[in-house]
Amino acid sequence: MSDTMQSLDQLASLKPAAPEAPKYVKKVDKLGRAYATGKRKDAVARVWIKPGAGKIFVNTREVEVYFARPVLRMMIQQPLVAAARAGQYDVICTVAGGGLSGQAGAVRHGISKALTYFEPDLRGILKKGGFLTRDSRTVERKKYGRAKARKSFQFSKR
Repeated sequence: MSDTMQSLDQLASLKPAAPEAPKYVKKVDKLGRAYATGKRKDAVARVWIKPGAGKIFVNTREVEVYFARPVLRMMIQQPLVAAARAGQYDVICTVAGGGLSGQAGAVRHGISKALTYFEPDLRGILKKGGFLTRDSRTVERKKYGRAKARKSFQFSKR
C-alpha cells in the first residue's frame, strides 16, 4: 500500500512525455542543390534550386520567355516572395505535360518543396501559404454513352 499516490503532483509525474514534432533536415546533393518534383493537373516539373542571383530557367529558357503572361511569372515567384527569398536562389527546372497554367502551378509546387528541403525552417511559412499542398484537381474522364464527361447526346422523341 505504500505505492499509492498521496498528492496530485505525484500523479503528474506519471504522465508520459509528449511526442516531439518531427525534425526536418536539409536535403542537398553534392553540387549544393535541392531537388523537388512539383505537380499540377497533367504537368510535372523537376526543380533544382541553389544559392545565386535569382535567375529562373524553365526548359533552358528564361522565365520571361517561357511564361510570357505576367500572371504565370507572378505565380512562380509566390513561394520565394512569401519566404522573403526573392533574388537569393537560382532556379533551374524542366517541365512537361499539360498547358502553360498547369506547368506554372507545377513549377510553383516544385520550388516550394525544394525550398523546404534547402531551408527546413521555411516549412511553416510555405505550408501556411498553401504552397506545399498538391492541387489534386484534374480533368474528369469521359464516360461511355456520353458526349463528354457529363454532357449527354441530344435527345429527341421523334
